[in-house]
Amino acid sequence: MTSLTRRTVLRTLAAAPAIPLIGMPHIARAAEIELKYGNNLPLSHPLNVRAAEAAEQIKAKTNGRVEIKIFPNNQLGGDTDMLSQVRNGGITFFTPSALVIATLVPVAAINAVGFAFADYDQVWKAMDGALGAHVRAAIAKVNLFAFEKMWDNGFRQMTTSGKPIETAKDMAGLKIRVPVSPLSIAMFKALEAAPASLQFSEVYSSLQTKIVDAQENPLPIIQVAKLYEVQKNCAVSNHIWDGFWFIANGRAWNALPADVKTIVSDAINEAGVRQRADIKGLNETVQADLQSKGLAFNKTNPDSFRAKLREAGFYKDWQARFGDEAWGLLEGAVGKLA
Repeated sequence: MTSLTRRTVLRTLAAAPAIPLIGMPHIARAAEIELKYGNNLPLSHPLNVRAAEAAEQIKAKTNGRVEIKIFPNNQLGGDTDMLSQVRNGGITFFTPSALVIATLVPVAAINAVGFAFADYDQVWKAMDGALGAHVRAAIAKVNLFAFEKMWDNGFRQMTTSGKPIETAKDMAGLKIRVPVSPLSIAMFKALEAAPASLQFSEVYSSLQTKIVDAQENPLPIIQVAKLYEVQKNCAVSNHIWDGFWFIANGRAWNALPADVKTIVSDAINEAGVRQRADIKGLNETVQADLQSKGLAFNKTNPDSFRAKLREAGFYKDWQARFGDEAWGLLEGAVGKLA
């Protein structure tokens, strides 16, 4: 375009009548407050589905002032990386499992005490009640804020390539893969099994080559990792329950206006309760799917496992580690363990 033509166009535009703004498309404004949330699960997982709903609700109720950007599936690094980032303010929110945050706040692992919870009623009685409040107070001491409602990661179950596990006697000498967790290792040793701490990426090949004969995980992980291809039996043991703490950087949280904190808290806690129902329903459908793929299921006798752990001094040992106050709150929800 020549300079003469450009001048002609500009004069024409300047002389044109003003176009009314009514009816023009809305130009999106950037949110006043942008908050980053990182997690280690795929977008399709109920945790991310419900978190996205909460983010939409927060955006609507704050009239666009607050936007939560979700980074799923380890996009921002592994659990250790994200725990560090939420502590230094690189991200605002993170959902570590209790065993992950326990590396920073040891008492947070108390929900993973072996065979402590008989069912979800006991889990939520404890974690929505005094025990959960005790753990949240400990989390606050490391400058993190934990929302009131824990999100669900499910009960862990045991699978084997050999005979099914029905009572504690079936654990003797069993080579079983466990996560790198002192609590898990101690529990399986107390049951006279032979626990091997392996990274999850090694589980399938280790079962396939008989380095270990058994493993333990929530059912959805057994499904996704196709462990049914190298395992024959699944004992519905519910030996450990694990959940996700929805945590925030303390400084960032305290800097939010009071009205925003209320809206965000309400949305995240309500979403967490819905996610719990999702996981419960998912477990039921996953079991049916695994059975159709040839994995046999059997019930266990939890009393025999608790008796063995009691006899081995497992509960007394961990009562001393967690402290009498926290242990008393756990037993207040589930009954006498030690």
